[in-house]
Amino acid sequence: MERVIIVRYCEIHLKGKNRGYFERIFMNNLEKALTGIRHEIRRPSGRYIVEAFDPSRTEEIIARLCKVFGTHTLSVAYQVPADLEEIYRAVQLVAPQSGSFKVQANRADKRFPLHSMQINAEIGGRLLAERPALCVDVHVPQNTVYIDIRENGTALVFSELIKGAGGMPVGTSGRGMLLLSGGIDSPVAGHMIAKRGMKLDCIHFHSYPYTNMQAREKVTELARILAQYTGGLELHVIRVTHIQEAIHKNCPEEMMITLLRRFMMRIAEQLACRVGAQCIVTGESLGQVASQTVEGMTSSNAVVRSMPVLRPLVGFDKTEIIERSRAIGTFETSILPYEDCCTVFLPKHPLIRPELKKVEAAEDRLDVSALIEEAMASLETLSI
Repeated sequence: MERVIIVRYCEIHLKGKNRGYFERIFMNNLEKALTGIRHEIRRPSGRYIVEAFDPSRTEEIIARLCKVFGTHTLSVAYQVPADLEEIYRAVQLVAPQSGSFKVQANRADKRFPLHSMQINAEIGGRLLAERPALCVDVHVPQNTVYIDIRENGTALVFSELIKGAGGMPVGTSGRGMLLLSGGIDSPVAGHMIAKRGMKLDCIHFHSYPYTNMQAREKVTELARILAQYTGGLELHVIRVTHIQEAIHKNCPEEMMITLLRRFMMRIAEQLACRVGAQCIVTGESLGQVASQTVEGMTSSNAVVRSMPVLRPLVGFDKTEIIERSRAIGTFETSILPYEDCCTVFLPKHPLIRPELKKVEAAEDRLDVSALIEEAMASLETLSI
């Protein structure tokens, strides 16, 4: 009798002739998640079986696998020979002592002498005779004992379905460049878009010496948390202090955020093209702050020429974003009191509905190409 972990995937079964491609990437992501833990993974039809691991690390393995996008559910199971007596021995380990239950058998191996209903009746009857505090409820049981008889002469016995991360395997939906600030929103946006299978790079803009190194360390920690879901990522750090100083000196105060966002978008697009990313991802939510109006987003989008800008949070309110932030483990880091670059030269009355022609006219006072070139020269990349 061996303890194993069953991993079931989400939407991959809908992929028809492309299913093998998605299954291979999902397998690679599972392997990557278990780096440093001795294990083996095999792939019977429609599921993955993790085996040959140290049972004392079961909880750690489950915790890692639950963060792999594409995972629907997991179960810790006992793998035994497909023999009724061996199966019942395993059932005794996972079945409850009291309350309502049912047995749910699946017989993939049609050579097994009993069909599914007979297995349910035989195992359920034995349990009832042995444990008088149990009762059968086939409609809404408090507990379910699952028996899965496989084609290779083994059976899997388990009683719990653990919810996975859902979504699609990272790496099946292209590559995106996430604008990662130190706030609550952008890590949630990154998590949501990675859940749809997108591989992420992150770009962070800092304003040293106006912002301190602790702000940068905070963003690095947020990237580490995201990397647990994405199987690793690249964090690109770029200094924009000189851009903010130029805007502050030459342009109307109320346009500071609007113009800075346009520079960020240009730089993100340029870096995305360099690393092979196909879109820009931001944490903007409509109407949340002055720069996140339709007009503000239009102004930012206007400078992006070669790729879409995705805003996964555009229709979310702050409460919903905070809830997701807590769920993925970024909230406590995001609220650490270290300022990001957008707080530097912050105008008293930022422009809420910028007119594109006026913004472009103000921007004409700046040497845009030279400022971007200087920013790109400050690029540092961390592999996380």
